[in-house]
Amino acid sequence: MIARDALLTDLYQLTMLHGYYRHAMNDTAVFEFFVRKLPKNRNFLVAAGLEQVLEFLENLRFSGAEIDWLGTTGHFKADFLDYLAEMTFTGDVDAMPEGTVFFPNEPILRIIAPFPEAQLVESRVINLLHFQTLIASKAARSVLIAGDKLLVDFGFRRAHGAEAGILAARASYLAGFSGTATVCAGQQFGIPVYGTMAHSFVQAHDDESEAFLRFAQANPDNVVLLIDTYDTEAGAQKVVALAPILQAAGIRIKGVRLDSGDLAEHAHKVRQILDEGGLRKVTIFASGGLDEYQLEIMRSRQAPIDGYGIGTYLDTSADAPYLDCAYKLQEYAGVPRRKRSEGKATWPGRKQVYRRFDLDGIMIGDTITVEDEDCGGESLLQRVMQSGRPITMMQRSLNQIRIDTQDQLNTLPDALKILAGDEIYPVVISDNLKRLAQRVDEGY
Repeated sequence: MIARDALLTDLYQLTMLHGYYRHAMNDTAVFEFFVRKLPKNRNFLVAAGLEQVLEFLENLRFSGAEIDWLGTTGHFKADFLDYLAEMTFTGDVDAMPEGTVFFPNEPILRIIAPFPEAQLVESRVINLLHFQTLIASKAARSVLIAGDKLLVDFGFRRAHGAEAGILAARASYLAGFSGTATVCAGQQFGIPVYGTMAHSFVQAHDDESEAFLRFAQANPDNVVLLIDTYDTEAGAQKVVALAPILQAAGIRIKGVRLDSGDLAEHAHKVRQILDEGGLRKVTIFASGGLDEYQLEIMRSRQAPIDGYGIGTYLDTSADAPYLDCAYKLQEYAGVPRRKRSEGKATWPGRKQVYRRFDLDGIMIGDTITVEDEDCGGESLLQRVMQSGRPITMMQRSLNQIRIDTQDQLNTLPDALKILAGDEIYPVVISDNLKRLAQRVDEGY
């Protein structure tokens, strides 16, 4: 389901390649991907999407059909199309591991490759890293607020396309969600899948209790009943009445779902009804217009909700729907390069990010410096691809990435874990990097 087409690019990448080809500009180029600034209401970001980037690079090929179509555009001559037909990615990649917490101006991925190869992949690399990082960063905020509550991605139906929905499931699981409702994501990535029932199932029956009974009989191992189609508390009473009938048939009611109204108020009332009816082990699951802000309200109201389905606001990152990110040339033919555009200046050369921790293992500050300078602390960029092939020893399962992400979130200072915080995490530019930038400027 994840597209690998070589034509997943912008036309100007190909027109630039045409220029490089005509003038034999094949020396090594170094590009880095970074985020210029945090969106409003974000204290940190979580790197995600590297696995898909490496898959794309490893399998980069122009198909015969793609070459033939390019020939029909009239933009390119036959010899250049023959060159494209033979192109593969032969470069190296350094990156922060997926799940790493990062901050503005810190490169999370570096590509070192012949100039045409490094240039061609820009659009798709940004596309893959931007989206999953965006979603993982939002999902992590819900994880920090929810604690040990069950969190399920419910957003596929309103995601911006099939690939976005599937990758949102991966990114949110990576960030600490328990699973997804998207079946294809379960099949493709091994993410646990969760599902209950829709209002249409209840509406299709003349009697709500009959709908509950039939659903339970059809799904005896997954009886989670949606009880707010008509009257939420009346629905809860019907669940209590139905429980002994199902129990006699060897079927246990696992939970109920609330999807509308004042979820906290309904949850308190439903919890009381269930407890008084002897169903203390039946869980309450809530969905409907939720994100980390609503979860914080539920926590403040001590809502007895055991899990949440988070959909539209997560899969579209509704409060911060994009990142100000870039993939910029930092070195060509061994010479550091720097963009100096107003408001968009970059730091030149190959860089490394070092992170320092206090005695309790909490992050206290990062330093961005030139690649070969050791500033002390933990170096975050690692070699993950060599000569166009992923380094096997660096690959981790999605479940391991999820565990490592939680470890990362545990190292955040408390001031960065709250939703409305204005704490700025210290990121320092080293003196050596500043001097390099000055030399590059003087060279211009």
